[in-house]
Amino acid sequence: QVRGVVWPGECVYPDFTDPQVRRWWGGLYAERLEQGFSGVWHDMNEPVSFTPFGDMTLPRSARHSLEGRGGDHREAHNVYGLAMARAGYEGLARLRPEERPFLFSRSGWAGMQRYGGTWSGDVATGWPGLRASLALVLGLGLCGVPYSGPDVGGFDGHPSPELYLRWLQLGAWLPLFRTHSAIDAGRREPWEFGAEALEHAREAMAERERLRPYFVTLARLARLTGAPYARPLWWAAPEDRRLRDCGDAFLLGDALLVAPVLARGARRRVVRLPRGRWYDVATERAYEGPGLVLVDAPLSRVPVLARAGAVVPVRLPRGRWY
Repeated sequence: QVRGVVWPGECVYPDFTDPQVRRWWGGLYAERLEQGFSGVWHDMNEPVSFTPFGDMTLPRSARHSLEGRGGDHREAHNVYGLAMARAGYEGLARLRPEERPFLFSRSGWAGMQRYGGTWSGDVATGWPGLRASLALVLGLGLCGVPYSGPDVGGFDGHPSPELYLRWLQLGAWLPLFRTHSAIDAGRREPWEFGAEALEHAREAMAERERLRPYFVTLARLARLTGAPYARPLWWAAPEDRRLRDCGDAFLLGDALLVAPVLARGARRRVVRLPRGRWYDVATERAYEGPGLVLVDAPLSRVPVLARAGAVVPVRLPRGRWY
């Protein structure tokens, strides 16, 4: 066995490249499920080991099973997080076969989408970090990992109420939606940012819940086709070169275009539309694409446009645009 140091102190690193270890590890989740846990979050599993010098990971000479053929950490390092995700997924599936396993992991490798998702890691708090959050999710989706999301509010620092709210409004339209921060960076619950931010956050979360059937549909499509939930705008028209340079908006499936607010103080923003007719879901105004349009983006919401003729399954439908 290999020992190292992480936040709690001295730790032991299981060899997740060994099938017997994976099965043993998967069984450990039974205690948490009995306590009411709904899923699992794997962290620090690159793997990380704090060292006074050199790489912050296991010694290169550490031995691994590698599915029975043997090898050292130089070969096992990149698949360690993937094998841990596999252990967790298979353990949850055995312990609770009637439910889909819920798992996301900080580290992984090609094929990790079979076992769960991932998140942004320690994204910096600030408007650049907000913009980077969207780029990360879109990039991961194109790389075959459709389920991901950022630390809403950023990991470090103290976001302003406006920054926090705009981050939460973006996160509500992304596959993995959660707040998170460093232990010394302050709380990230919506009520920590004032009454106005709380009210608008409530509206964003209610809309996310209303669209749950649509997210489930996109999850099924991702499994069947590999298409990510969140897609760059050029997905709608790959031949349109102008869409390739647009990184401040995205498609959620093929029905919705989400244009998050990524700049301080913005209450209107320009949106580049793919071809076709698009309806602002708040004002019901119709726009014809391709082209640029200027739309309202009050603090209470981010612009969302629906493609004409699209069918979006929802819970407790409200309004006429669905």
